[in-house]
Amino acid sequence: MSDISLQITEKEENNHLFKRCIRKLLESTFILRDKDEKLYQFASRESNREDISEYLRMIGFDVIVDEKTGVCMLVASEEDADTVGLKRANIVTFTTIQYHLLLVLWKVYLENLGYNEGNFVTKGDLIDKIKSYDLPLTRAELNAAFRLFKKYSLINFSEDENGENMKIQLYPSLQFGWNLPQFQTVAKEYLKETPEEKQSEEQLYPEDFEEETERFY
Repeated sequence: MSDISLQITEKEENNHLFKRCIRKLLESTFILRDKDEKLYQFASRESNREDISEYLRMIGFDVIVDEKTGVCMLVASEEDADTVGLKRANIVTFTTIQYHLLLVLWKVYLENLGYNEGNFVTKGDLIDKIKSYDLPLTRAELNAAFRLFKKYSLINFSEDENGENMKIQLYPSLQFGWNLPQFQTVAKEYLKETPEEKQSEEQLYPEDFEEETERFY
């Protein structure tokens, strides 16, 4: 990796937002327009994004903003892509059952697009969807996955709510939790793909998955 000279000059009124953005990215990978609009607007401004990227590259990371979906995300720096010990050091590994649930959530997200402001599903409806795909998920596994996905800003829900009427907000960041080989492997196992079903395979892969990505740090 080439030497990095860190030269960042933030206006005093921006120092607080700059620090919050850095800490938010390191803590949960994503800053979302739908969840943290003020932080997202700050981080997505070109000059601020360049400063954030310059800072993060010091520790092997970078930041990417997808303006279409309103997602600002932490990624591995391209400069350190081949550096031994850094490439996968901070990537969170989901269990197979969590990957399956992530696929269900993404499918529900796509089905709900454009119907209402925000993208919500009740816990009861989600459980019905899980059962329809014969996903063997216990209550403990479901709750653990919910907590993990909320930590990484994939979904959101109120800790005070419970039961089947609990509302779960689905975020567009759900689509960035996969790299393509993992997505294909789990999708095929999840759907128990047959040769006759291969023609419909393209419906499962949104354009966002055309290139391999690893997003959770």
